[in-house]
Amino acid sequence: MERIKMTTPLVEMDGDEMTRVLWTMIKDELLLPFVELKTEYYDLGLPNRDATADQVTWDAANANKKYGVSVKCATITPNAQRMQEYHLHEMWKSPNGTIRAVLDGTVFRAPILISSIKPLVKNWKKPITIARHAYGDVYKASELRVKGRGRAELVFTAEDGTQTRQTIYDFEGPGVLQGSFNKDSSIESFARSCFAFALSTGQDLWFACKDTVSKTYDGQFRDVFARLYEEEYRAPFEKAGLHYYYNLIDAAVAKVLLSEGGFIWACKNYDGDVMSDLLSTAYGSLAMMTSVLVSPDGCYEYEAAHGTVPDHYELYKKGEMPSTNPIATIYAWTGALAKRGELDGIPALTQFAHQLEKACIDVLESGVMTGDLCGIVEGITPTRVNTAEFIAAIRKNLEQRLGA
Repeated sequence: MERIKMTTPLVEMDGDEMTRVLWTMIKDELLLPFVELKTEYYDLGLPNRDATADQVTWDAANANKKYGVSVKCATITPNAQRMQEYHLHEMWKSPNGTIRAVLDGTVFRAPILISSIKPLVKNWKKPITIARHAYGDVYKASELRVKGRGRAELVFTAEDGTQTRQTIYDFEGPGVLQGSFNKDSSIESFARSCFAFALSTGQDLWFACKDTVSKTYDGQFRDVFARLYEEEYRAPFEKAGLHYYYNLIDAAVAKVLLSEGGFIWACKNYDGDVMSDLLSTAYGSLAMMTSVLVSPDGCYEYEAAHGTVPDHYELYKKGEMPSTNPIATIYAWTGALAKRGELDGIPALTQFAHQLEKACIDVLESGVMTGDLCGIVEGITPTRVNTAEFIAAIRKNLEQRLGA
């Protein structure tokens, strides 16, 4: 069959360890035989980030702003151990954090469901999508170790030099301090992204924070969501038969567990970080979850929500083919290709992406799967295969679907 042609490049961000190996396998076996891939390539592997003083991450993020759609492999955020292992010049920051700061977007994560994996919460019948604010909070906070007695103050110095000062705590001994921040513009972008995504997917929107305790900080999030809903989104929500709900985060957690799913749950940055992992585990696996960052100006970054699978990479380096689940990485590619096809008016590209996703589900529903899923399926006897065999099975199904 003739390969599908692209007109605008995808921004391609390569990554680390086992997911970097998956990246190449997916391209070689599932994409290049069917699509004339057009990408602007950035190597975000840790060695190249170190060699470029992390400039490559900033270049990739700005390329995403230029072209509108990117696809990202999982990457290492180095700690002290990684500093020694890779002989780094610096403990570079999370690439995801840098990209999110540049795009100022919202991360939407949703589980990929198959019939043989039942959610741990028995009444969940539909997927729950986490909408995570991707700016500020503890991820951009300043921290200080207090070594003894003294007064901690919160001080804001305005442009004209005037100061606002507030006592945080009078320390009677050693302790710790942390100062976090956010911006009205980013909070508004977050809220707009959530309302727009809910309308585009036909799902109710929940927002939750802790404004009873954090009356100013969390209260601003609550007020922005409420104002935008009343001023701009109530009418289209009601026309679509959708609802917007605000809850305290603790009450929301309880209601989520009692729900049947099928809604978008908007969370502040840290809450969304924690709850997306909770939901992915409850639905089955981090490797069975989609993740897309949507910016307020219409840029999209698709990625796998999990890490670089270093234990499997050690096996791979020894010559073994591990049983690593590639589904989340495949879906990062299909999400980006489908969006590129949609934006560029290439329906064949979007259709191909959907067919590849269906091929993945077909193979999983047949019981052929990687080791991480074999222990959690119900009602079938799974066939455990390694990564190469799993990707080969997906390709065979895809070729049948495409008539290739």
